[in-house]
Amino acid sequence: MTLFKVTTHSLMLLSAVLISFASIASPPKEIFWEDLIPQGHVQIDTQAQANHEGSEQNWVQPDLDAPVVKALDGQSVSLPGFVVPLEGDSELITEFLLVPYFGACIHVPPPPPNQLVHVTIKGGVPIDSLYDAIVVTGVIKTQTWSGEIAQVGYQMQAVGVAPFEL
Repeated sequence: MTLFKVTTHSLMLLSAVLISFASIASPPKEIFWEDLIPQGHVQIDTQAQANHEGSEQNWVQPDLDAPVVKALDGQSVSLPGFVVPLEGDSELITEFLLVPYFGACIHVPPPPPNQLVHVTIKGGVPIDSLYDAIVVTGVIKTQTWSGEIAQVGYQMQAVGVAPFEL
């Protein structure tokens, strides 16, 4: 009977270790901007407004209460987008907003909070051109952040940044 308990315990411990290694080794989930909007939520299209498309009657303030997808909290993801630098120097950027289209947050109105990600990366990353799309990989959190130019619905501690390639 003791041998059975030890074997069962050992198998359970081995299973837990294997599951832990599998979760570490699993690749990040590739997501896109529409994945940051809860299913069924009607989102205001602020990109058309930023590009000065449509009539002035369509210009509205962004939905500051735009809901986030709680199921993404704590997941390892990769998300393409564009950089709006917040902190860094001429060589490296250590903090930035990841936005869905070039010029977001520079034009008024900014995208809704659930279409903005506040990103920090230890050691910083060089960004050659703000016009080029990138892919950021890291752990996403459904935590708000507020700065001078925008209110944000997601935060990410980045572990990697790469050029976006089709």
